[in-house]
Amino acid sequence: MTSQADIANRLPITVSMMLATVMTSLDTTIANVALPHIQGSISASVDQITWVLTSYLIATAVMTPMAGWLSARIGRKRLLLISVGGFTVASMLCGAAGNLGEIVAFRMLQGVFAASLMPLSQAMVLDLWPPNQVGQVMSVWGMAMILGPIIGPTLGGWLTDDFTWRWVFYINLPVGGLTLAGLWLFMAPDEQGPSRPFDFIGFGSLSVAVGAFQLLLDRGPTIDWFSSTEAWAYAVTAVVSVYVFVVQTFGARHPFVPRALAYDRNFVVCAMFAFFLGIMMFSSMALLPPMMQSYMGYTALESGLVGIPRGLGTFVAMLVVGRLIGKIDIRLILFTGLSLSAVALWMMTHFDLSMTATPMILSGLVQGFGMSLVFVPLSVVAFSTLDPKFRADAAGIYNLVRSLGGSVGISVMQAVWTNNSAITHSTMVEHVRPGDPVVGAAFPGLFDPLSGGLQALNGEITRQAAMVAYIDDFKLMMIVTLLVIPFLVFMSPPKRAPEAVHALSE
Repeated sequence: MTSQADIANRLPITVSMMLATVMTSLDTTIANVALPHIQGSISASVDQITWVLTSYLIATAVMTPMAGWLSARIGRKRLLLISVGGFTVASMLCGAAGNLGEIVAFRMLQGVFAASLMPLSQAMVLDLWPPNQVGQVMSVWGMAMILGPIIGPTLGGWLTDDFTWRWVFYINLPVGGLTLAGLWLFMAPDEQGPSRPFDFIGFGSLSVAVGAFQLLLDRGPTIDWFSSTEAWAYAVTAVVSVYVFVVQTFGARHPFVPRALAYDRNFVVCAMFAFFLGIMMFSSMALLPPMMQSYMGYTALESGLVGIPRGLGTFVAMLVVGRLIGKIDIRLILFTGLSLSAVALWMMTHFDLSMTATPMILSGLVQGFGMSLVFVPLSVVAFSTLDPKFRADAAGIYNLVRSLGGSVGISVMQAVWTNNSAITHSTMVEHVRPGDPVVGAAFPGLFDPLSGGLQALNGEITRQAAMVAYIDDFKLMMIVTLLVIPFLVFMSPPKRAPEAVHALSE
């Protein structure tokens, strides 16, 4: 329950909650543009550096469903202080990391502490304000939620270029400090809630399954997949853990995931869409900055600036979509959003190394707009037919699935890129002939060891092969997007749109 003291201080508490929201949402994108610099600094390979992103997403996904139980167990204020403080310290440790193992471990620690901040901050804001003011407040909170992805790439690029990649993480220290001060000074202590059962077997088996599956995806390209005993160990561990989780879910008296969620068709279908939404959203944001910086000569700041239109498209669509929900069939909105996302990915399949920034800006704008037309309505449909008592658990599982989709998408697309770039490089080399006049004119002194012509030719082939592999990834994401559209027919549109969603457009 929210105390009268909290209500009296609701403005500074709301500002603190918004700072926490911006801080956590910022970290989903700010590190993307710094990846090439981090990779060089800690001597990581192309496939290893994606662990910096996936470790954060996986930790957040696994721990998010625990937010409600922990809040009731130790109190909301105490959990918020621990989460903000832990996230801030973990950010400092990420900035000070000296090798790949350290930064991955500290990013995972960041994800653990970030997991509770988003759901608790939203719940706190809703509790603090009266119903007639919730619309305006949630509109501002929703804008704060997407502010991070909008400014993240640009801020990360500026910090990386003008300072060092470590400031991508150090920037959280002053924000975290202000948030801690606001919560400590203005939020009243709340009593410890009653103890309620927690399914540690279900939670543990799900965590092990997610971790083993992610390790299989991350390590697979390096260890040659199932020709390695290590890969088989990950796969067997994941399968056994999933089996234990399913048995526990349908057999335990108080399962980690309420059984009612599995019987709600809308929630199951929307969770599936959320998984693929995570693939589309996080994968493209992870692929583009390395492509621009490593193969097209962009600085970190320039690649961040190119990413702004995607955030602006998201922002505009969030203002529009709330007015549409309840007036037209929500499945039509989802169809439009998925179609626009597919169009954006189709535009990306026409990228080339000699293009200007315009195609990336336009495709990003279309993709951002399309993603929001999917993101908001999907949340409405997912919870429209659920019993209200399951909404807290459903929110945790829904976010877990979406984050898992993002982590899986990044790993799979990186593995596909690594494999396709190597294959394309070999194929292109086979067609290079020493006597070809075009090759000779472009790379004079090709076989003169002092001229560097051979190295220059190999470098250009590597660039072209990498771009072909990026285009293959965009094609794959486009196909996946088109394949999930038919599943819209399995959704039952809600009879009435929730007020909280309309608030985003007010």
